[in-house]
Amino acid sequence: MRHRKKYSKLGLTTNQRKALLKGLTISLLEHGAIVTTKARAKQLRSYVERIITKVKKEDEAHARRLVFKKLQSKEAVKKLFDEYKDEFVNRQGGYTRIHLLANRAGDAAEMARISLILSAPVEAEVEVETEKTEKPETKAEKPAKKAKKAEAKPAKIETPVETKTESKTTENETKAEEPTKKTEKAAAEAKVKAEKPTKKPAEKPKKKAKEKINPVVNDQKAE
Repeated sequence: MRHRKKYSKLGLTTNQRKALLKGLTISLLEHGAIVTTKARAKQLRSYVERIITKVKKEDEAHARRLVFKKLQSKEAVKKLFDEYKDEFVNRQGGYTRIHLLANRAGDAAEMARISLILSAPVEAEVEVETEKTEKPETKAEKPAKKAKKAEAKPAKIETPVETKTESKTTENETKAEEPTKKTEKAAAEAKVKAEKPTKKPAEKPKKKAKEKINPVVNDQKAE
């Protein structure tokens, strides 16, 4: 049974839970709204509203010290007392709002968006809606705009087409010149070959045959 169990421990130890709620409170005061799990959002609401009620104290300097003791963030304390004080001084609780969102992908945890209830965001939403209502145009205006766009398009397309045709003509001319150059070179080489005299290989001198000496003639001379 859950008798006298006023809050959920969120599966954390005391110190971990205090650090978590402190960080979520700082983010909520700085940004005005945050997205977290449903269980954390419910615990955060009671924690934040206790801190916001300290804005109502007459001694503002003492109230600032008490809030800073809990949050340890100068920016969050400054924003709470400078920007949000006028919103919450005359209000009897109900400083936050919780919107349920779709389950988180992965673990299917229930998600929620907790935000401060302020008058400024409501005015901003109304302004956006009025801007959207002013934007829709009549059906008669739309064809006129389409006709203007159609007239403007051909002028833009003409210039690239001309450049493309010029480049193609230059390429064709260069290609036609290349074969003529090749034929000229071949003709010149053929002429040079025809002019060159055909040199016959030089005849090698014939070796003289050695005279054979008869031994008989030598013997006669010796006698």
